[in-house]
Amino acid sequence: MSSMFKPKDWKNIPRKALSATEIVSGLAKLDGWKLDGDGAHVAIEKTFSFANYFETIAFVNALAFIAHTQDHHPDLSVHYNRCVVRFNTHDVGGLSGTDFECARQANALVASPAP
Repeated sequence: MSSMFKPKDWKNIPRKALSATEIVSGLAKLDGWKLDGDGAHVAIEKTFSFANYFETIAFVNALAFIAHTQDHHPDLSVHYNRCVVRFNTHDVGGLSGTDFECARQANALVASPAP
C-alpha cells in the first residue's frame, strides 16, 4: 500500500486530552471553529459553506483523505451547500492535538491562494 494511503498508527503515538487552556489556545488559531458539547462529548465544530452540491462533496472527499491518513474521522453532516465538521477524540474522552491538526488541514482545503 502506498505510504500516502497508509493511516497513522496511534498505538505507538500517545495522545492525551488537552486542558481547557490548550483548547482555548488552539481555537484562537483556527478560523471559524467553535467549541461544542462538554465532558467526553466536547468537540470542535465548523460549518463550511459552498456554492453547490458538487463543491460540498468535493470537500467531503478531500476531507475523507485527510481523515484516513490521520486515522481520525470526524462526524459530518452533509447538505446541498454546506458541511458541518465535528472533531473529538473518543479514546481520550475529549479533545486532543489531533483534532486541531485535522481542523487546520480542513481549513487549508478551502483557503484562498495567496495573491
